[in-house]
Amino acid sequence: MDKPTHIHYSTAELEADLRYLKLLSRSFPTIASASTEIINLEAILNLPKGTEHFLTDIHGEYEAFQHVLKNASGTVKRKVNEIFGNSLRESEKKDLCTLIYYPQEKLELVKGGEPDMCEWYEITLNRLVKVCQSVSSKYTRSKVNKALPKDFSYIIQELLHETEADPNKHAYFNQIITTIISTRRADAFIIAMCNLIQRLVIDSLHIVGDIYDRGPGAHIIMDTICDYHNFDIQWGNHDILWMGAFAGNDACIANVLRIALRYGNLETLEEGYGINLLPLATFVMEAYPNEECSIFAPKIKYSRRVYTDSELRIISKMHKAISIIQWKIEGQLIKAHPEYAMEDRLLLDKINTAEGTVTLPDGKSYQLLDSGFPTIDPADPYKLTDAEVKLVNALHHSVVNSEKLRKHVYCLLRHGSFYLARNNNLMYHASIPLEADGSFRAINVIGGTYSGKRLLDRLDELVQVACRRGTDDPTRPEAVDYMWYLWCGPDSPLFGKDRMATFERYFIADKSTHAEGKGYYYDLIDNPEMCDKILQEFGLPTEGSHIINGHVPVKTIKGENPVKAEGKLLVIDGGFARAYQSTTGIAGYTLVYHSRGFQLVQHEPFESRKKAIEEGLDIISNTVLNEFKAKRLKVRDTDKGCELAGQVKDLNKLLAAYRRGLIREQI
Repeated sequence: MDKPTHIHYSTAELEADLRYLKLLSRSFPTIASASTEIINLEAILNLPKGTEHFLTDIHGEYEAFQHVLKNASGTVKRKVNEIFGNSLRESEKKDLCTLIYYPQEKLELVKGGEPDMCEWYEITLNRLVKVCQSVSSKYTRSKVNKALPKDFSYIIQELLHETEADPNKHAYFNQIITTIISTRRADAFIIAMCNLIQRLVIDSLHIVGDIYDRGPGAHIIMDTICDYHNFDIQWGNHDILWMGAFAGNDACIANVLRIALRYGNLETLEEGYGINLLPLATFVMEAYPNEECSIFAPKIKYSRRVYTDSELRIISKMHKAISIIQWKIEGQLIKAHPEYAMEDRLLLDKINTAEGTVTLPDGKSYQLLDSGFPTIDPADPYKLTDAEVKLVNALHHSVVNSEKLRKHVYCLLRHGSFYLARNNNLMYHASIPLEADGSFRAINVIGGTYSGKRLLDRLDELVQVACRRGTDDPTRPEAVDYMWYLWCGPDSPLFGKDRMATFERYFIADKSTHAEGKGYYYDLIDNPEMCDKILQEFGLPTEGSHIINGHVPVKTIKGENPVKAEGKLLVIDGGFARAYQSTTGIAGYTLVYHSRGFQLVQHEPFESRKKAIEEGLDIISNTVLNEFKAKRLKVRDTDKGCELAGQVKDLNKLLAAYRRGLIREQI
């Protein structure tokens, strides 16, 4: 242990800070109170660093997300193995983990087959106390106490800080357990303990973008995240799409509906946010009465719903109708904003309905897979029909007035941003716009030109303006329009590609037309020097720092590696969404950063919550990267530690001011 050192401040130093120190003395009016706080803060600085959990590209897969959150990417299982080792059978450890993940459901199963519940309760409570003691050991008592459930706070405190191994407390400890059982509070107590373990095993959660689209439960994921004890979000382009829809951008609204219909996942729209799809269903009955719309059939193999044939026909028509409306509205936006430089996406006016072809920007004509366009006027292809205008207005009203969506968007605004630099990790969803030579690309954003960190800071401001209604900012209409550009624009840091080839994927069989060229970022990012340049731009040291992002699924099935630039960059999108798993070969990566270093965990597809509970089927996970630190990290090694160390320095100055009579104690 280091010997204590006495800090000396000159009178001139203290007098320079005297005004601030007098303000600080209001909170710490005596030498004793200031000293006590220094002792407390110094103790906290020497605790092990809290565990951080990183997830990205969840895409509505709420069951897999919730399970990974409950098992903390295998952290709970590792803790159970460390604590019990060979003293428990593998089946017993598996049952204990399942209980921690799903206490209510597991208790019901146990009661159906356990002959002696009193004995089971006693054994289980003792095991849970040991796990809880282990996961709470890196926190102060104060922090643990704040996490305790109100009903059992005192009892859990006693169990955590006493041990049956102490001969003086053996009977006391055991009697607490016995009384919990005899008063029939064991079930409630077990549930409380399991939830506490889940909370304490992860100190902070980082969501590196794309909560929405494809899967059926983005609203459930958002409910879970918004109630989480400590989290942040780095927006992805799919999140921005939903935020843009809430802001009132009709192109974003059309895209949101199209994607939901494409994947046959209407739960988030209808059940989650109460968005009324009846006007769209009514519209297609009149506008597309005889259209087959087979190329717009939903990808139901990714949906959890079972649809009838008639429902699938209606969904296909709704899918086509909203797609045509989307391209019309997008065309209007592109024409209104030539600075977007997206004229290559104006394709409706390139359709030859007589020949059933479309001419792409490369000058080549391609046969269309569907040439029925009853709502497109060849003389003015981007004009909405009167019926479409009425429909768009109805959908607009439904989306912007969704109270649940408002709650979730405001959560995204409060806890989200384009990037986060914390504890020598730089997190952003997709990319940083770059030139071919590796310089930061200058982007025009509503009259100003920005690059690198300044670009992302400016876009943060723009999103806040677009999504917060009632603002008197005159740029809000432009900001709302720009939300669509952030979704799919070639210079959007959230997209990072030269185009979104949605039209081509629907209508043209030739897959070469579907290609979306990646930005220079993806050509350069495997170079450690490029990563160092980005880290420096965001104020992080080049040694020991990492860039963490997602957006582009890592195709492990083709040998792609999530670890790039000699370990400086980690791409943790491996296919959480079922729609991606056939191309990635896995079901996602998650990253765990604890006091001993990094662990990048690769997951196999999650069977189901039901099987996890009934059969104890955990997600099969493999650690693909272990980056251990030479010494165990403490709180003082984190950004929070720097903040606390600054407070200690200020308090030491206050002590010196008291002792020299520059400030009087308020005794």
